[in-house]
Amino acid sequence: MMLNTMISSISFLQVTRELLGGFGVTCLLFILTLILALPLGLIVCMGSMSRFKPLAYLFRAIVWVIRGTPLMLQIIVVFYVPGLLFDYPVSSRFAAVTVAFVINYACYFSEIYRGGIESIPPGQFEAGQVLGMTKFQIFFRIVLPQVIKRILAPMSNEVITLVKDTSLARIIAVEEITLLAQQLVNAYVILWPLFYAGAFYLVFNGLLTLLFRFAEKKLSYYKV
Repeated sequence: MMLNTMISSISFLQVTRELLGGFGVTCLLFILTLILALPLGLIVCMGSMSRFKPLAYLFRAIVWVIRGTPLMLQIIVVFYVPGLLFDYPVSSRFAAVTVAFVINYACYFSEIYRGGIESIPPGQFEAGQVLGMTKFQIFFRIVLPQVIKRILAPMSNEVITLVKDTSLARIIAVEEITLLAQQLVNAYVILWPLFYAGAFYLVFNGLLTLLFRFAEKKLSYYKV
């Protein structure tokens, strides 16, 4: 009798309201990570490709460590290490998870950038120099448009992975959609909120897939 009462005490509308709140946190984490990681990844890429070897080795080592360790571990380190080592605990769980996500995805994006830049034939750079263009102009007017076309597919894959990785924020109790769904399961002894949360991810990733396909069609006039 008690179990039936608990199950009937939560409605579909209440679950939807709870999950929408968590989905807002998920979307905010996703947007902030993209806004900050995309330019930071370009900086890391430039550093790893620098002709100044010590700087290049430093950035490559950072990328190697970040790509070689789990994102979950990085979230834990960012949140707990400042308090344990420097007696300066991180006050915001969301800020900590955002920092961890930005650093992680900036390193992955940097490798995508590097692959795209290195795929550009050297003749493209030489042609720009012959036309009297500066290195800045060559990069942004000649190289970057071609790089965007080449990296769009791998970048779309990373962005979709980012949507799913946001669920790792629950490790430090950030109330994103997966954590809230799990709390509903535990509180009301029902399983369907987890599948319902999965539907949010499916719809979000479906919209992103359509967006990237639209971008690919827009760039299809530029053959590489």
